[in-house]
Amino acid sequence: MSQKSIILDGKKVADDIKDEIAQEVEILVSGGGKRPHLAAILVGDDGASQTYVNNKIRACKRVGFEYTLLNFPETISENKLMSEIERINADDDVDGLIVQLPLPEHISSSKVTERIMPEKDVDGFTNLNYGKITSKNPGLMPATPYGIVELLKRYDIDILGKHCVMVGNSRTVGAPMSIIMSYHENATVTVCHIHTKNLEEHTKKADILIVATGKPGLIKGDMVKEGVIVVDVGITRITTDENDRGYYLKGDVEFEEVEPKASYITPVPGGVGPMTIASLLLNTLKASKNRAQLKQA
Repeated sequence: MSQKSIILDGKKVADDIKDEIAQEVEILVSGGGKRPHLAAILVGDDGASQTYVNNKIRACKRVGFEYTLLNFPETISENKLMSEIERINADDDVDGLIVQLPLPEHISSSKVTERIMPEKDVDGFTNLNYGKITSKNPGLMPATPYGIVELLKRYDIDILGKHCVMVGNSRTVGAPMSIIMSYHENATVTVCHIHTKNLEEHTKKADILIVATGKPGLIKGDMVKEGVIVVDVGITRITTDENDRGYYLKGDVEFEEVEPKASYITPVPGGVGPMTIASLLLNTLKASKNRAQLKQA
């Protein structure tokens, strides 16, 4: 019988990080420094997007950041949105800017992302920040991969030399995650995705399995080996009549099947999600410090 797995509690770790940031902000401000300022843009009234942005605003309040929320109607033109981004880019008081995705179909997410000043791109989505992942002096790291690595390290999980299998090759998670694990953490990395032939042949070899496909329940119990460390990035709303909300959240991993074989595993929700927000805060604090240093130079 396998030993019971340890839950990688992203909510607890994120709370610890927020406490650390709050202390640092108070020291910074009491010493005459500027209070970090995060601006968020929300387009439309999608319920899930509103929830995500509200969580980020609450996190800003908790750590003592200033924050600005700009909520635009779904009908806003691409040019108007670009102008608003340029205005925030030019606002010297704002240190970080996020644009909540997805955007309406008539607005190009890639164009919007690239319009954000890289120094304020606390999501880590711009091409410049993405490219600098392969540098020994990276810029603002993509928030979700950054949060995953921090979560593993806070549980004293040794990444060096481990075989990490990344299932998912997206621009926001899978691709940068594979680079970070290989280049910065010196893991041996295999990158798979939902079109990979005989996926289980790869996942069964994983010491660390990270899954980010948006396909609920993709990874079954017979697709992993005993002792695997599992990070489930996926989170999908599944419609149900069994609760008042009308939905429940499900990850890309069949938790009940995989958990008995895992040494460590993230829950959904409460695993990667809170760590992504914590990473946004860490990036905003870093951006604020960087800007302050440039002014002093």
